Amino acid sequence: MPELPEVEVVRRDLEREIVGKKVKAVEADGMRSIRRHHNRKQFANRLIGHKITGVERRGKYILCRLDGGEVLVIHLGMSGQLLRAKGGRVPTTKHTHVVITFTQGGQLRFVDPRTFGEMFVTELDTVEKDVSELAHLGLDPLETAMSWEHFGRMVAEKHMKLKALLMDQKFLAGIGNIYSDEILFGAGLRWDRMSDSLSAQEVRRLYRAMVETLQDAVKYRGSSLSDMQYVDLHGKPGEYQLHHKVYAREGETCRRCRRPLVRERYGGRSTFYCEACQV
Repeated sequence: MPELPEVEVVRRDLEREIVGKKVKAVEADGMRSIRRHHNRKQFANRLIGHKITGVERRGKYILCRLDGGEVLVIHLGMSGQLLRAKGGRVPTTKHTHVVITFTQGGQLRFVDPRTFGEMFVTELDTVEKDVSELAHLGLDPLETAMSWEHFGRMVAEKHMKLKALLMDQKFLAGIGNIYSDEILFGAGLRWDRMSDSLSAQEVRRLYRAMVETLQDAVKYRGSSLSDMQYVDLHGKPGEYQLHHKVYAREGETCRRCRRPLVRERYGGRSTFYCEACQV
């Protein structure tokens, strides 16, 4: 599933590619990806003739503002991709569920093999009502500037295992399995350390590792794993997986202490870390 860095890369691509463009036509192959609407015609009519005026991100949701005051909300789900195409001359790939064509030429295509993602149009003022998760999102670690002291107070107020805390969307928005493991390795902290047990120095390391890991992941345009479900707007894979220190590297040598990395199951997912230098 795309996490915060991947969604941010797509948002920045969209900002460059579709802002200022007017929607000419909309095609949807069924209701699964636009399930919040009554029918395909209603979805299309709320987009056709409107111009994209801006693109923002809230957690893992992308919001494309329209000139009529409404907003196109996009969630990539587990396997969703947004792809820019030059137009109808380029055949659509399998699992293309929505195609938005612009008057200036070109298309935005929503591809989603597992169909857990979605698109819908709503009033900007009612987005949080339509997506209750957005009303309870925690701080955005890429957008919210704060001191490490403030972050430390937030962490100390909780009594949770560090990995669970980092992945709690009501605490921090957008961090998932990959980046929680990478952040904790960068901080030299075990995934099961309790959040209220950290020293001031450990809090500083955690905060710095979080910011640097996410910024680097965006710089390298996200992580594309072996399933290649994540690609950017131009269909290109990210490169941050080449810089992973622990994720999916079970049995390989720790780059810090040269001991073998291990994997444990936690919350139904694999957790990768170094038993020797994460304490």
